[in-house]
Order: sequence, then C-alpha cells, then structure tokens
Amino acid sequence: MRVTEKGQVTIPKNIRRHLGIAPGSEVEFVFTDEGALLRKAVKGQQERSAEVRDLLDHIRKHRGSMNLGGLSADEFYRMMRD
Repeated sequence: MRVTEKGQVTIPKNIRRHLGIAPGSEVEFVFTDEGALLRKAVKGQQERSAEVRDLLDHIRKHRGSMNLGGLSADEFYRMMRD
C-alpha cells in the first residue's frame, strides 16, 4: 500500500468487508510490539484503549523488577499462597 501526501491509504475492500467498515465508520490504530493494528472503533473504546495502553506501558517499564522487602522468592510465593 502506498501512503499519499496527506498520510492516507486505501483499505482493501476484502478487509473493509471483514471488519464491517463502511463509509463513515470510525477506525483506530493500536500500537503493538510488531507495529500498528487497525481495527474498527467501538463507541468509548478509544478512551479505554488509551488507558489500557498506558497501563501496559507502565507494566512493561517495571518488567523483571520487584521489591520484595528482603524476602526470598520462595518466601514471597509462600506468603502469596497462604
């Protein structure tokens, strides 16, 4: 697909039909690790998507780090089970 000077692309007919996109439909782009995902927007979904994206970004920033307050991993898991 080629992007126009205005940043526009034509969504192929088979994709529009599959997603139920018609003239006047709202769509959104969602950023993923692989690139961007196009999907049909649902009323209120854009706000939720931004909130979810922000939460996931926050979680990713802290991936692999956790302050256990001096507990070993075994002690932590035992505490979580009890």
